[in-house]
Amino acid sequence: MNPPSAARGPQPRTEQIILFRVSSHLFAISSASVQEVRSVDNIAGLARDLPDSTIRKVRHSIRRGDRTLYIVNAALHFGLQPEPAALVFFLRRTRTALLVDGIEKMTTMSRLQALSLAFQGEERNWYRGLTALDQAVIPVVQPEGFLSLAELTLLEAAQLAADTRLISAETSGAQVQ
Repeated sequence: MNPPSAARGPQPRTEQIILFRVSSHLFAISSASVQEVRSVDNIAGLARDLPDSTIRKVRHSIRRGDRTLYIVNAALHFGLQPEPAALVFFLRRTRTALLVDGIEKMTTMSRLQALSLAFQGEERNWYRGLTALDQAVIPVVQPEGFLSLAELTLLEAAQLAADTRLISAETSGAQVQ
């Protein structure tokens, strides 16, 4: 006879995660925070250059509905050697589209360990914590940690400059005809 569930103690809360690769490093993200996954080839014609961006990890933006999303190169964000990205994660409730090398697999995480104090500065905003899967410790990213409010402000200014330059070029092209 099985004991009642209360006698067994609380069951661990599980969460669906996506394991993804960036420059041969493995990271995890909650699958609930990824709205859509697209191939880089599928968005290439939609991405707009941000030549005035002072944020090295962001060189392009993409318009989705009434919102502008900024395409963050995950390798540059984490300070890794960039490799050609294959996929873009469109993250929910953020203004971030994330360039990644590929998806390793989807799985379930049953435990999220808080970050140790060894994580200092901005990296504390990058990660929700750590999880152990298949004898490996995997950092679990914080979707809101890819772009700070200050970075978003700088990116909006760069986007405005790019849009103004485009409108000016279109207007002067129309006047020449």
